[in-house]
Amino acid sequence: MDKEENNSPEKLNRVLEAIRKKLVGKHLNYQEIYAIMDAIANNSLGDILTTYFAASGYAEGFSNSELYYLTRAMVETGEKLDFNKKIVADKHSIGGVPGTRTTLVVVPIVAACGFIIPKSSSRAITSPDGTADDMEVIAPVNLSKEKIYSVVKRTNGCIVWGGSFGIAPADDIIINVEKPLLFESYDKILVSIMAKKIAFGSNHVVIDLPYGKTVKVHTLKDAKIIKNKFEFLAREFNIKIKVLLSKTEEPAGRGIGPILETRDALRILQQKPDRPLDLEEKSINLAGHLLELCLSDSSDETKENVRKNYGDTFSWARKILENGLAFLKMQGIIKAQGGNSEIDSEDLKPGKFVYHVKANKNGIVKNISIKNLTIVAKLLGAPKEKGAGVFLDKKIGEKADKDDVICTLYSEKVYNLKEGKKYFTRFPIIKI
Repeated sequence: MDKEENNSPEKLNRVLEAIRKKLVGKHLNYQEIYAIMDAIANNSLGDILTTYFAASGYAEGFSNSELYYLTRAMVETGEKLDFNKKIVADKHSIGGVPGTRTTLVVVPIVAACGFIIPKSSSRAITSPDGTADDMEVIAPVNLSKEKIYSVVKRTNGCIVWGGSFGIAPADDIIINVEKPLLFESYDKILVSIMAKKIAFGSNHVVIDLPYGKTVKVHTLKDAKIIKNKFEFLAREFNIKIKVLLSKTEEPAGRGIGPILETRDALRILQQKPDRPLDLEEKSINLAGHLLELCLSDSSDETKENVRKNYGDTFSWARKILENGLAFLKMQGIIKAQGGNSEIDSEDLKPGKFVYHVKANKNGIVKNISIKNLTIVAKLLGAPKEKGAGVFLDKKIGEKADKDDVICTLYSEKVYNLKEGKKYFTRFPIIKI
């Protein structure tokens, strides 16, 4: 369809009628949803009308059929990848928990185990940074379709921004209109994740679904509903999926912000003594589950090799990390994407403007407010300023004496540091 036909009054009227229909709570068919996605993808709807459509799903959500139609239409109105492989692995977190950058650890582990894992990652929407923002610290993430094929052929994996060459373009436009509200509906999260998995050719997927009072999904009940919807979409698109629910009260790592989170991940890959062990264990768990999915469709010889040499896929993932093969694989991915493969975790320096937050009494850390942590990190300049963010010197359950540093604020600009300090005073991150 050419651009003139795309913007024809008749087509626009059909799209507007479909949006009106959804706004009053009625269900849409595939033709209506495809028309909306096509109009958004071709930039013929505009931000205001796109926002109306995004808002239409907040209150009542979408039926399972509509979720399927939305996902299918997002995929079909954009570019697609095909790796011609029986097993194409992927993992994704629904987000909302800053400082939990598992992808930069899981991808090289799985790729080093011999499986294809082309990772389409997002930029920050409601959090201080996204995986693409972090990977961009050490390598380009805006890769062409041809470049992605080349990187994956050389290394088995990649970590790229999903919007770099037209994968599910309607999704990225909807994300942009949602950003001012710092809010995504659960159904929109589902569709966004699954559309990009399908467009990237993924067919063995692990979803990390954290829930808790201060993250995106607040209750176990809601988490189970979302899990069921992920499993429904996976069946419809013939994808093997495992959705892992985890109650979350704090970040798994200690750094929040692009440079700090990337440094955490590299410290794990390099097995540095000061690496964040909670983040390491979470990454091994996710990698183990993903390898388990992949192994279920592998040859009997591969299955026997893993059983004989490692026992199970979790031990396999741990061994690949501990023996340095995961870091070697990450170096290969960084180089193939155009970055400096000789990077060391300690080369990554956060912003030069620093403020140490100290404990005002002796005690044990009882609570970390993820909501306040997110806001402070963004006020400090993340994700646009790569060196901005917060380092958690103390986490839940750790002892803090009076005047011990409990967290450190970093910024690249004096103004942002002042704003972060001001908000932190009113809405503290750590409670002792």
